[in-house]
Amino acid sequence: MSRRITVITAVHAPSARFLPEAYTYLCEQELPTGWEWHWLVQEDGYSDEVAPWVPDDGRVTFRQGRSGGPGVARTTALGIAEGAYVKVLDADDQLAPGALARDLAALEADPALGWATSRVLDLLPDGSTVGFEGDPGHGPLPEGSVLRFWQEHDFRLPVHPATLFARRELVLALGGWMALPASEDTGLLLALDASSPGWFSSEVGLHYRKWEGQVTNQPAHSAQVERDARMALVGQRARALARLRWQYSVAD
Repeated sequence: MSRRITVITAVHAPSARFLPEAYTYLCEQELPTGWEWHWLVQEDGYSDEVAPWVPDDGRVTFRQGRSGGPGVARTTALGIAEGAYVKVLDADDQLAPGALARDLAALEADPALGWATSRVLDLLPDGSTVGFEGDPGHGPLPEGSVLRFWQEHDFRLPVHPATLFARRELVLALGGWMALPASEDTGLLLALDASSPGWFSSEVGLHYRKWEGQVTNQPAHSAQVERDARMALVGQRARALARLRWQYSVAD
């Protein structure tokens, strides 16, 4: 079915308890007539700890696979995704009201756009939220603009890859998420940016949960040697795509 948005979530045991809350916010999304969402929940590994948290809903598919990190789990799920678009949703995050509809509207209105992102609020343990300064302006993001910003600002992105919404065929053509222990979503975002213009919505699209078990809070995530290697690889991939002039084009 082409008028489907496949929402892809990688999950491991520590974050499984947040799935019901993510599901509640997903169910509150309203889409135009004729459109639907389907949620692919892919466990990063095999355990008995995740399945009990997966909602019993015909719109939800749960799968397991060998552990390889969130990038491998998402790309594995991508293999069975259907429809025109894919949306990433981390297991511990919450979609804001209207997020899917806004992403969809942007890409349906302009076939030249390959992907969309949106404003993020950090969701703190006490339930409060905090935003960020320096978001780009509402509207299109020219091809290559995210990579230039990232290179000029010590590998800091101007938009959040946890909000990515993209054309499924484009994500497939780019190989999905990178097989890295972290920054796999940065790698996909930069590859998308190198291949097509994108869109940024200034309306909040995601509440990004901050909690003690968050992978990005662990010491290994910021270890300098590995971080340098990750940043080198994701940058080289994006620059190679730009040099080769591999670009998304609208199908006839």
